[in-house]
Amino acid sequence: MRIIGGNYKGKKLFLPKDKYTRPLKDIVKESIFNLITHSKKINIDIEKSEVLDLFSGTGSFGLECLSRNCKKVVFFENYIEAIKILQKNLNLFLNIENTQIYKKNFFDFFSSKKFFNFNFDIIFIDPPYKEKKINEIIEIILEKKILSKNGILIIHRHKKDNIKITEKLKIIEDRVYGISKILFGN
Repeated sequence: MRIIGGNYKGKKLFLPKDKYTRPLKDIVKESIFNLITHSKKINIDIEKSEVLDLFSGTGSFGLECLSRNCKKVVFFENYIEAIKILQKNLNLFLNIENTQIYKKNFFDFFSSKKFFNFNFDIIFIDPPYKEKKINEIIEIILEKKILSKNGILIIHRHKKDNIKITEKLKIIEDRVYGISKILFGN
């Protein structure tokens, strides 16, 4: 696993030693960023973006955004072994003042009525494949209004996942890469 673009292109990232964390494959990550950059349906400038990396694991997605000079990345992860790897990966970057790690469970954090005082332009949702509360996650994001007006939700699921996404989210693109299904919505 490595950074595929930007200032840190080619830098290798630390990987988890257990099977509880599923890092985002380089080919999937590259495809996501190509679509963000070149799609006429998505109007996002990564360099002007504030990014929320939910269920961030080793931080591969958020780190890729940092390499591409995004304004800020907030990581959400509650599995301690993944947090250790995420922190090691962050230490590979010289400038991490624009990052924050929440070592909390997403559902607990947002049920406590806490929220951010800014909106995110990109929210990447990559929970374990076994997580079935995808619509609850999306609805919390929409209810708390933490996605900017022109922002985009990117959801990573297994290609055989058959959860019907809530109609509250407009799916503008969906792609399958290997065993990964990626949904883009706003």
